[in-house]
Parts: sequence; C-alpha cells; structure tokens
Amino acid sequence: MKTPQKATSNNIRKAAKILAAGGLVAFPTETVYGLGANALNAQAVDKIFKAKGRPSDNPLIVHIANQRELKMVARDVPEVARKLMKKFWPGPLTFVLQKTAAVPDNVTAGGKTVAVRMPKNKIALALIKAVGCPVAAPSANLAGKPSPTSAEHVSEDLDGKVDMILDGGKTFHGLESTVIDVTRKKIEILRSGAITAEMLAKVLGYKPKIVTNKTGAKGKVRSPGMKYKHYAPSVPLFLIGISDEKKMVRLLQKELVVLTKKKMRVGVLCVKEHASFYAAAKYPSMKKIVTCGSLKKPKKFAQELYNALRKFSKKNVDLILAENIGKEGIAHAAYDRLSRAATKIL
Repeated sequence: MKTPQKATSNNIRKAAKILAAGGLVAFPTETVYGLGANALNAQAVDKIFKAKGRPSDNPLIVHIANQRELKMVARDVPEVARKLMKKFWPGPLTFVLQKTAAVPDNVTAGGKTVAVRMPKNKIALALIKAVGCPVAAPSANLAGKPSPTSAEHVSEDLDGKVDMILDGGKTFHGLESTVIDVTRKKIEILRSGAITAEMLAKVLGYKPKIVTNKTGAKGKVRSPGMKYKHYAPSVPLFLIGISDEKKMVRLLQKELVVLTKKKMRVGVLCVKEHASFYAAAKYPSMKKIVTCGSLKKPKKFAQELYNALRKFSKKNVDLILAENIGKEGIAHAAYDRLSRAATKIL
C-alpha cells in the first residue's frame, strides 16, 4: 500500500516536482483530499480519469493559489464573482467561469466553462504555489465511492495508482466545495457545500437557486457531481428522506422490522442521540450502528459523514438505513450527498 508522506516542506517540494513532471499527487484541502495533476497538461489530466475510473464526461475542478493563475484558466470574470471571491476565497467555494484556451478540453469535459476555486488549506496552497501552475483535482477516491477525508482513505482507494500522497491529517469540512455558476444572469448553486445559499444571499441580496440534476442526466454538465452516482458505500443505502425527527425514527424502525423478517444484515447510520432507538436486541438482524454527529451540530454530521459511510462493508452488512439531519444550510449539503449515494429514498 502506498504510504502517505507527512506534508513537510521537503515533501511538498517533492510533490510539486512530480506534478510538474506530469505525475499525480493526492493532497489535503479543507474539504476533502484531492487527486492533483497539472491542469494545463492534458496527458497528466488523463491520468486522473484513469486512476479514479472516472467517466471522461465528468468535468474537474481547477485549484489555484493566486489571481495570476485565475487569469490563466478563466476569462470575462463578472464583477459579482469578484465580489464573492473577495468574501469567500480562499475557501470552499468553486466558481463556474468562461474558460481560456489554455485549459485542455478533458478538464472541462469538452465544455466552454471551467470550475475554479482557491482552497483554504496551507498545504494545498503551498503545493500549488510550488508547482507554479493551476492544479486540476477531483476527490482522491475511486469514482462513485465516498470521498476521502484522510490520507488513509486515499491509500485504501488508490494504492499503486498515485505517485505520492501528502498526509495533512483529517480534513476540516468533510464535504466537497459549494459550486456556483456565475456565467448566467442570476447565480445558481450546482452543488451544495459549506458555503450555503443563506451565506451567499447576504452578499448577493437574493438566495441563489439550487440546481439538482438527477443521476443519469444526459448531455454536458456544468459541474462535477451532477451526472453520476457519487459518494456511495460498497452496499446499498436506503435514505430516510423525512425531515421530521419523530417520523424519521419511526420509519427507520419500521424498515428494520421488515428487513429483520427477510433476515438481512442491516447497518444503521444515525445521529448519536438516536443510537439507542435501534438496539440490536429489538432488531436481531441489525448488525452495525455507526453514529455520525448530532442533530444540534449539523457541521459535525457533515464532517464525519464520509468516514462513517466507509465503516460499512459487504463483510458486515447487506444494506444501510441512513438518517438525515435536515435540508437547510450545511444540513442540505449532507442530505445532497446522501441522496446521491442512496439506492432508494424512503
């Protein structure tokens, strides 16, 4: 297994040389770990798709460290975008902008726009600065699986497929960046994240529309995460879509009864306050409970979500029943990821 390297100054310099030479480096950001390649090198970018098993029509996000690099990849940046950049960059906010001719078509899946962000992570920024060019970096996991929030997760998924893994510990937010399209008259959210619609509204004066493309959408998409099933664990996941707490618990308990009769090994993903409601004594086929954050701390739920999903496997459960923590603010981002990972929403 590829051993992650501590993100020392020396190792960051080594990683930069690998990227400059057309190689792949996994590195931490404040959201999740990214699988990086020189964004201006089409052959290097192709290696990302091969390593992840990622469909070529799923665009990538380009990471930059300064405004000079923004000019390299994006043109005609609207004033409203610059206003939002001033407020939220560096940070977990990605902008869909008109691309320059320097950006290879495989980065944008043949589209005329490019997704760009400036990460709020010292290691990521130091690496991009050391390379001296923008870095294309989707999440450093196998396509479709939960995104990695630690270097160990990267090793589990991409052993032998990446030249170097920089270990910067656990990521801060635990969910991918918010993606907004600023090429239209009114800004739209293409993917929810830590920068919420409510936060954007305070700057814009209106709440942006959240666009939700269904899995299997046809044609070109403007952002990663809009076309294919993502974030899924290795076994089917049934998401309890009801937001009302009491109704959600009752429905999950009802499903446990049904699945018990079918003698299925069931895993439960829930907030810590609800773990006792699903005790194995009542539901013999319930094999594993993984708690994730709490109702009072939706940010914690989001931070722990992918790590929690990775704790379930075909070895210990046949199916997962998952709670949600609501559909507002950061809770909406967590719900978005679970809904995309779900085999079924109840």
